[in-house]
Amino acid sequence: MKQPEALPDVSGDAARKALVLQYITIGYNVVEGVIAVGAGLAAASVALVGFGVDSGIELVAALLIAVRLRTAIRTGAVDERKEYRALRFVALTFFALGAFILFESIREVVVQAKPEKSLVGIILTGISVVTMSFLAAAKRRNGLAMNSRLIVADAAETRLCVWLSVTTFLGLVAYAVLGWTWLDAVAGLVIALFAINEGRRAWAGELTCDV
Repeated sequence: MKQPEALPDVSGDAARKALVLQYITIGYNVVEGVIAVGAGLAAASVALVGFGVDSGIELVAALLIAVRLRTAIRTGAVDERKEYRALRFVALTFFALGAFILFESIREVVVQAKPEKSLVGIILTGISVVTMSFLAAAKRRNGLAMNSRLIVADAAETRLCVWLSVTTFLGLVAYAVLGWTWLDAVAGLVIALFAINEGRRAWAGELTCDV
């Protein structure tokens, strides 16, 4: 007989650290999103605008998780039903992100977009690679320590944003140096498929807390 899964532990340091990481994610994504959209509009860059939209998607997810986590820490209890709904919401943000990247990647190929070079975009995405890598690793570590599917799923979404940062950075650099416009679109298609698969796994509860 299958044993019931243990509830997340919200009484230890891991839970408090996880909440701090959500606050950092919220603050960083606000700054990142504003700069990315502004730079993207100035350079007519679909990649940068899309990067900014991704920041907004992760911001919404981070806000929801922060509220759930703060409530759980304050009450000392986890509402399984609300935790499950929050996990489903994170899955939906994966789907939204994947669909948006897929649409924009196809659009880039069709319209053969040729944006202006953006030094601001290159610097921003380079910083985001480092920042999001740290956040993804720290979130997963705390999620595993807490035995929280929700935090582990959020770490997976942040890891996806690392790859989006990498591909956007490489796309901007390749365009600035070599004039290649197709690299960003091709990489975007791969990331979109990955995002949709991660969303499916989160929806099905397959993002487990096993090491």
